[in-house]
Amino acid sequence: MKLRTILTIAAAALVSVSLSAHVKPGVEVLRDGGFKSLQGKRVGLITNPTGVDNNLKSTVDILHEAPGVKLTALFAPEHGVRGDVHAGDHVDNMTDPATGVPVYSIYGKTRRPTAEMLKDVDVLVYDIQDIGCRSYTFISTMGEAMDVCAELGKEFMVLDRPNPLGDKIEGNLTEPDCISFVSQFPIPYLYGMTPGELAQYLNEEGILKGGKKVKLTVVPMDGYKRNMSFRETGMPWVLPSPHIPSPEIAEYYPVSGILGELGYMSIGVGYTEPFKLFCAQWVDAEKLAQRLNALNLPGLMFRPIHVKPFYSVGQGENLQGVEVYITNKDIAPLSLTQFYVMQELADMYPDKATFKTGNANPKRFSMFDKVSGSKQIRQRFSKNHKVADIIDYWNKDAADFAARSEKYHIYKK
Repeated sequence: MKLRTILTIAAAALVSVSLSAHVKPGVEVLRDGGFKSLQGKRVGLITNPTGVDNNLKSTVDILHEAPGVKLTALFAPEHGVRGDVHAGDHVDNMTDPATGVPVYSIYGKTRRPTAEMLKDVDVLVYDIQDIGCRSYTFISTMGEAMDVCAELGKEFMVLDRPNPLGDKIEGNLTEPDCISFVSQFPIPYLYGMTPGELAQYLNEEGILKGGKKVKLTVVPMDGYKRNMSFRETGMPWVLPSPHIPSPEIAEYYPVSGILGELGYMSIGVGYTEPFKLFCAQWVDAEKLAQRLNALNLPGLMFRPIHVKPFYSVGQGENLQGVEVYITNKDIAPLSLTQFYVMQELADMYPDKATFKTGNANPKRFSMFDKVSGSKQIRQRFSKNHKVADIIDYWNKDAADFAARSEKYHIYKK
């Protein structure tokens, strides 16, 4: 096939993606407005590969080419600006080879821009696709950057994107002794807001560390409704991290991610179904599936599965367990699912109970507590391994947060 033909097909595919999109992300709305709010300003940008328009053009390149806009600095969160850094690995300072703009790491020695990094920046722009879960680090990066901008008198702008979990709110607020980069703010585990809405909430509710407000601009999406699934937006999905290859997998991240911190059993990371599985060598797949289905958990179904992961927990071993199916995200108790699995396994195999000595590694309890947002969840659950012992505590803040955060909603259903 000739090169010209290949390029023509590729161009046609991009046009097809763009034409199918019902929703314009914030970066397109900004561009449609002639970059008015950035004219004559020195601009810094926090982004990663998810910061693209509906033709998959990077926000880095869009701002670099924007007339009247001077892109002076890029800031790399986890995975890096161009997505070339593995999860959890430190990101190094460098120069972006495509634009020649300096790239400063904010996922290495520092998790926030420094005054020196921002010396040539008037407004710091944030454009990252998130997944709506508190323990995902990009919102922590956003909040740290907002805090620094408030201290230094810099403007902050969010180019908004969808929340794949929509309005879903679950989990207790993070408690003071569990504040960390994986639970940076006193918000629920699933917080039901877009990045722009969350930025407004953090700013107006006085949650930023320094207690000051930043001069905040949110560029909203065009055509978005908060009850849309990501697929309904028609926007292209760019994986925000290696194990979130689709917006559907973003829905499964809270189903197993907390348990995954213990290294107790495989949750599908290292296999073809990340975050959708609960498997171990010692599990009877059919019996576990029967027990979980007998609970009649709303919006959920389970089927037995046998796997051999490529790496991570259970690498190269024959494991068995269950695959989770979300049949109705809106009514499913997503984040409690992993606790129901732990409950049934503890009843089936008392000697394998999650927090029984010799099973889960106590060295990993701290991270489990941080992503849970409270030590109370582990302490209460570990007594009897029963969901009944934690469900009220887990749900205690959701209704109040939903009511308090509603005034920051930008989009209607």
